[in-house]
This record gives sequence, C-alpha cells and structure tokens, in this order.
Amino acid sequence: MAEDLQLQSHVGKSFPIKPKLKPKARTLLQTPESKYWSSFKPHQIPNLVSSIQSLDFSPNPPHLFAAAHSASLTLFSSKTFTQHSVINSFKDVVTCSSFRSDGSLLAASDVSGLVQVFDVKTRTPLRRLRSHARPVRFVKYPFLDKLHLMSGGDDGVVKYWDVAGESVLSNLLGHKDYVRCGDCSPVNAEMFVTGSYDHTVKLWDVRVENSRSVMEVNHGKPIEDVMFLPSGGLLATAGGNSVKIWDLIGGGKMVYSMENHNKTVTSICTGRVGKEGGDEAMQYRILSVALDGYMKVFDYGKMKVTHSMRFPAPLMSVAFSPDCMTRVVGSSNGIIFAGRKKKKENDEPVVRNFWSLGRVEEHRKPTLRPSYYRYFQRGQSEKPKEWDYVVARPKKVKLGEHDKLLKKFRHKEAFVSVLNGKNPENVVAVMEELVCRRKLLKCVSNLDNEELGLLLGFMQKYSTAPRYSGLLMGLMKKVLETRAEDIKSSDALKGHIRNLKRSVEEEIRIQQSLQEIQGIISPLLRIAGRGI
Repeated sequence: MAEDLQLQSHVGKSFPIKPKLKPKARTLLQTPESKYWSSFKPHQIPNLVSSIQSLDFSPNPPHLFAAAHSASLTLFSSKTFTQHSVINSFKDVVTCSSFRSDGSLLAASDVSGLVQVFDVKTRTPLRRLRSHARPVRFVKYPFLDKLHLMSGGDDGVVKYWDVAGESVLSNLLGHKDYVRCGDCSPVNAEMFVTGSYDHTVKLWDVRVENSRSVMEVNHGKPIEDVMFLPSGGLLATAGGNSVKIWDLIGGGKMVYSMENHNKTVTSICTGRVGKEGGDEAMQYRILSVALDGYMKVFDYGKMKVTHSMRFPAPLMSVAFSPDCMTRVVGSSNGIIFAGRKKKKENDEPVVRNFWSLGRVEEHRKPTLRPSYYRYFQRGQSEKPKEWDYVVARPKKVKLGEHDKLLKKFRHKEAFVSVLNGKNPENVVAVMEELVCRRKLLKCVSNLDNEELGLLLGFMQKYSTAPRYSGLLMGLMKKVLETRAEDIKSSDALKGHIRNLKRSVEEEIRIQQSLQEIQGIISPLLRIAGRGI
C-alpha cells in the first residue's frame, strides 16, 4: 500500500517544461539589382497550346512582341498583355520570328522549311522564301539592313536572302550538324554568327568569297542560342548548362563561363537595368533561361549572377523590351510569364529650389497638337542616325539681278544691269546667253546714248584681254556698223571711240614687239636644241 502511494506521488508530480520559442523570420537583404527585377509586376498569358519556341519584341513603340507557338504566331501588347493579332498562315510548327528594324515587317520560319515575311498591320504574307531542304530553326533581320534576311536550319546550311527578289544571295557552308540559332552584328550589317549542334559558333562575313567563316569558337556542348552583346565585340553562347562569353576582337578568346544552371540553357537575351534615360540605362545584363525553370540575370561587367527567379515549368525562350519596361519568358507548357515594371506615382521630375525652401515641380511643356505651328516644325533639329537615309534638301541658289531679268526675258534690262556691275565675267556670260537667244544685236540697237557709253567703256577696257577679245572684237565691228550715226552725233561717244582706237593701237604695237622678240629668240632656241 505504501509503495502504491509513493508511485502515485511520483506520477502526479509535474515538472516545468521549457516553452518553444518561435523561430525568427529571416529577412533577406535585397540588393538594388534584386529590387529592380522584383519591381516587375507578374502576369501570365496561358492557353497557347504548345511550348513557346521564340519571343521577339518590335524595336519601335509601342513594342509589340511576337510569340511563336504551334502553327501560329501571336502578337501581344507589351503594356496590357492583351492579344493584338494572330497570324495563321503556316502549315507546320513555327520555330522563330524576327522584326525588321523599323517594326513594319515580321519574318517567321517553320518546320516545313519555309520562311515568310508579313506586314505587321495587315498580317498579309508579302514574301515566301523557300530553299531549305529541312526545318528552318532561326530567321533574323540585320540591325542595320531592311533588304536582307539570314536563316539556318537542320540541313546545316546558313542562307543570306534578298527579300525583295525572293532569292538566295549566299549559301554559307561549314556546320556539320543542325544549325539552331544565330544573331546579327549590331555594328555591321554584313556580319553575323550562327550556332550549331556540332558545338561550334561561326562568324560570317557575306563580303568574303567562297562562303567561308571568318572565325570559329567551340562551346563544348550543342549550341542552343547565341547573341552579340551591345558593343559588337563580345559574343555570348548558350549550350549545356553554361553561358560563355567570347572576345571576338581578341581572336575568339573565352572571357568567362557562367555555369549556374542545373539543366540545359535554352535561350538568352540582353536587358538594361535602370530607367530609359541616364547612365543607368547603359548597364546591360544577360538574361538566361533553362529547363530547370530558373531565369538568371548575369552582370558580365562584374562577372557574377545578380538575380535569380524560379518559374513552375521548364523555360524555352526569353525576351526583354527595348524600353526596359517589359520582360517575357516562354515555357514548355504554353504559358508566357510576363512582367511589367511598376511605375511609382511620385516618379515625376522634381527640382530642388535654390534656397532649399521646398520642392518645386518642374515646368512641363504643353503637348503639341496639330493646331500649333510648332507641331509641324518638330523633329527638324534631330540628327540622323547611322541607318537613316538622309534626303538632302538642295540649297537655294541666290540669283543676281541680271539672272532674274533673263528668266523673265527682259533682255535689254538684263544687259544694262550687268554693264553697271563690276564683274567682266558676268558681262561676257550675259552676252553669250544673248547670242544663244539671238537677241544681242537687238539689245545693242535699242541702247540709248548713255547705255551705249557703258558698253563702249567696257569694250575699251576689256577688248584687248585675251579671255574676252574673241567676242568683244566681233561685237565692236557690229556696234560701229549699226550705231555709226549716233556715235558721230555725240561727243562723249566719240571720246569712247578714240580711247578704244588708242587701246587697240597700243595692243597691236605690243604684239608686233613680241613678234620681233620671238624672231630673235627662235634661232637661238634651234641652235641650243641642236647642241643638246
């Protein structure tokens, strides 16, 4: 009995239990880079039937983007992510699309080996380019060229097209396996790169004869995507689980290899960190997506991954809008994971007052409307860019008074006007024009005594000049024949004739002296020539 009571006392005794403390939530410090990429408001575009093979943004506002899926090519708004239009002119799976530099045309390729060029507004197929024997895997418009295309496919051939003539200008051979991707140089319209499953990336120049590549680099794995970096001197390649950067100017030397993905990297593109204007816009990043469902942001200036995002499906394609406001990622289950950068309400231009008395809003210029005169003058001070075709406006030629009178066929007034000037070349030019029009003698016969005195004074001064003597000596004879009575009746005109006669006699005397000197020098020159 005592033992039972003792056992009950031990069982009934309570021992104090230490309460469990709630674990403190870990607050990860976000870098400015992470804050930037997290500021994109997520949005999903579902139900696109099959995997998103390609995504491409229009270079011109409002920056529509094209998504290639199944046998369709769908255009979406980059602001609202609503469907803009659908192109269904394909008989097989669409593999790639590319906007032209002005955004008005869109090229697309499919598995049947056909490349088509569409008008973005009307969705009308303008050109059908057929030359590939197997599926075409990529098509690309050069950055600085609107007339040509490049394409490559499973036949291992890279083709350079004349779009207007629907003909192949060059068949570039060299790859030993499927050609899967390519990109055009941002600084040279004749150079581009292609990547293949033979592990190589080749640099082509269409100006090189024999269709040979000018440079080749080996990635070590089948190439899934390749692109030029904005400077044009660096190249990024994606294959296997790595993204590698190559220095083309340095002879194809590998600069860095990023191996942060666990599965095959399927697509890469460039994006800019910061606002559209200012120094921040020049901070470029490489965006890569892979079958592991991750999107990595790589700063190739510091050679490190600055941000990573996880998506719930294998990723096939990625693109970033030129205005830095939209990024889209295509997945293998037909969903586009889009993101639009959030705009802050107070993100308005504000200027600090000089006396620091408060915030002063910056004065905004009124919106130009067609009712304003400045609306029709806008853009006149803009400097042309490299790819612009400049139409030069011909400079307006300032006409002299005599030219204006000649255009009105007022011959005598033009003749008198040029005689009042001091330029003998203009006077002789007007005389020759009047000779062509057969109006010179008529003008001379209609001159009054004062105007005839101007003509005789000009002839006295310049009739002995070798440049003008041929025309003026002949004109002098006609003047003496037609105006002899007027000259006899005027003492001023007689004075001009006497001076003219004196100038002619002096010129004859000079010519005779020169002939005498020539007669003396000629025998001496003959003797000297024989001695030599």
